[in-house]
Amino acid sequence: MRCGRALLAIAAAAPLHAGAIPPAEAQFALQQLAPGVFVHLGQQLALDAPGHDDIANIGFIVGQRCVAVIDSGGSMRIGRALHAAIRRRTPVPICYVINTHVHVDHVLGNAAFLQPRPKFVGHAALPAALARSREFFLQHYADDLDQPPGAAQIIAPDITVGERLELDLGGRRLRLQAWPTAHTDCDLTVFDDRSGSLWTGDLLFRDRLPAVDGSVGGWLGVIDQLAGLHVARAIPGHGPVAADLAAALQPQRRYLRALLDGVRGELARGESMQHAIAHVAISEMPNWLLWDDTHARNVTRVYQQLEWE
Repeated sequence: MRCGRALLAIAAAAPLHAGAIPPAEAQFALQQLAPGVFVHLGQQLALDAPGHDDIANIGFIVGQRCVAVIDSGGSMRIGRALHAAIRRRTPVPICYVINTHVHVDHVLGNAAFLQPRPKFVGHAALPAALARSREFFLQHYADDLDQPPGAAQIIAPDITVGERLELDLGGRRLRLQAWPTAHTDCDLTVFDDRSGSLWTGDLLFRDRLPAVDGSVGGWLGVIDQLAGLHVARAIPGHGPVAADLAAALQPQRRYLRALLDGVRGELARGESMQHAIAHVAISEMPNWLLWDDTHARNVTRVYQQLEWE
């Protein structure tokens, strides 16, 4: 697939609703990173493993007027768990569901938020990316949707971001930025001015090996821009929250640079793709989870992109 400061008490989090929490929802752990900023950290699992619908970091931001969701998870089950978690913490309405990019683990929970309908928000290239991916999602991830699965459950954005957009939640503003092709062709970041929190989507992976579905060179360029931002914390698409964004980006930059330079070297020597898969960036293997699930695909994609340079 392609694509491509303290909050007022009333808005931070309303008192939890009374009543027992169902067991399935009790397992949906949330961290409050700052007043009104909540994240659910996904598991470090492969996309074909049980629990694959709960691998992305997702969450929400609470304003005085309304709530913005940042990614909805990889299934209707996860989307509903996130929706229930929001309702336990605040009665204010959900006005926006923001998708950071097209990948299945970030968007398949969207339909859990249809009633009452908020505005769905994404990169200007996200509608086309979803259109290309819709049949793939329905074929390979049908069990993660309500039955019978249908195209209407793959929700495209109502509001698209060409470069930058501000959203007002009441007492706090979110700054959305669309990026050139990097991890995908539809990567979007969300910055909460009030708490200094940056949601990077999959422009930042931590612990889990980055997956290249866009442009490795473009991604390296975006990393350089992200590293210059001053933020209080960064919420990656996968892995733990980072207090130092520039430092958190370094391992990913190192791997992607080794990938790019390694494939170029293989091509210059006339080596085959299989040889490249076996040799490129192998010194990075001990540093990352899910190497065997991702690295060969990364090398293949970069090799195919660069062989016509």
